[in-house]
Amino acid sequence: MQELSNQLQELADRGFIRPRTSPWEAPVLFIKKKDGSFRMCIDYRELNKLTVKNRYPLPRIDDLFDQLQGSSVYSKINLRLGYHQLRVRNEDIPKTAFRTRYGHYEFQVMPFGFTNAPSVFMDLTR
Repeated sequence: MQELSNQLQELADRGFIRPRTSPWEAPVLFIKKKDGSFRMCIDYRELNKLTVKNRYPLPRIDDLFDQLQGSSVYSKINLRLGYHQLRVRNEDIPKTAFRTRYGHYEFQVMPFGFTNAPSVFMDLTR
């Protein structure tokens, strides 16, 4: 459980989460990564069931590959913290709440796991 404490502290230090009591709460799970470390995952499935889906069309993978034809230089960008650059609207912050053994927290930035997060992110990066 030291890993949970460390990850919560890192998120708080970066200003991504804050302690809070909310009528909403999602459980936290840990997923083991290939390197043996653990990733904290928040289960927003119940919230996602209530969410009106954004129908922003995501690009098809074969169209993306077609765009790469003839290219000679490729680059890679790490978007691991990409969602965390997007602020959540104040009225929606309580919906991001999650509970742990160390307390109840809420995100001030877009967390992973929201059903509309990929389309919002894609829309803002275009």
